[in-house]
Amino acid sequence: MRYFVVFLFGLFFSNFAVAEDVTIEMLNKLDKRNMVFSLEIVKINSGDTVFWKATDKGHNVEFISKGGVPDGVEKFKSKVGKDIEFNFTIPGIYAYWCTPHKTMGMIGFVIVDDDLSNLDSIKKVKFLGKSKKIAAALIAELEG
Repeated sequence: MRYFVVFLFGLFFSNFAVAEDVTIEMLNKLDKRNMVFSLEIVKINSGDTVFWKATDKGHNVEFISKGGVPDGVEKFKSKVGKDIEFNFTIPGIYAYWCTPHKTMGMIGFVIVDDDLSNLDSIKKVKFLGKSKKIAAALIAELEG
């Protein structure tokens, strides 16, 4: 019973999700943070889809092409204020940000098939502003 309670607690108070298809909201505010994705780390399997919902306008999603995605992944960038989805077929870590708010810490990671083989590449991404601190915390969570 104690493990069940711990599991439920973790489910409700985590920015971490594991599921087949996931929806991530692009938000102006969540808890005490501004300019944030509703989930910052999502673990999925190959073939699963992530939907980014433009809940608050003025946001987009862009994969970080220089070292932020596995080899073979093509450029991916949504229009500002538009919902978008992506079907993940290549294992690894996908780092992404909201282009207008990347320096404000609006970043996230999708991990496909629990494959962390490109983690060293993710660590070399040049995150700017508040994103440096957020990325360091997310990377530490992946390593933990």
